[in-house]
Amino acid sequence: MANTIDTIRLSEKQKQQLIRLKTKTGIENWNVLCRWALCMSLAEVTVPPIEDIPADSNVEMSWKVFTGEYADAYLAVLRQAYEKQKAHLDDVLFNDFIKLHLNRGVTFITRSQHFNL
Repeated sequence: MANTIDTIRLSEKQKQQLIRLKTKTGIENWNVLCRWALCMSLAEVTVPPIEDIPADSNVEMSWKVFTGEYADAYLAVLRQAYEKQKAHLDDVLFNDFIKLHLNRGVTFITRSQHFNL
């Protein structure tokens, strides 16, 4: 398992979903929306669907920007979730685990009734 995460890069699909969300909410920062999405997915007890998620958009942020001052807390929560779920993940690596949760969370947040997207 990697000790650090350097960069978070979104897929084009995630980018388009978050653009719509940014328009609806007025929240301008990718990192804020992505943090919410990640937390929404981690709050679920189920393992996110395993899929190949391309990093094919131009939206990229450093781990420090993604997590802000709470980098250590996010990393600890992610490591704990990974340890709990890795038996059901068919050799998914830690960095891919994060991508799976972020992807599921972006889907959750864009489908949320609170935003009427």
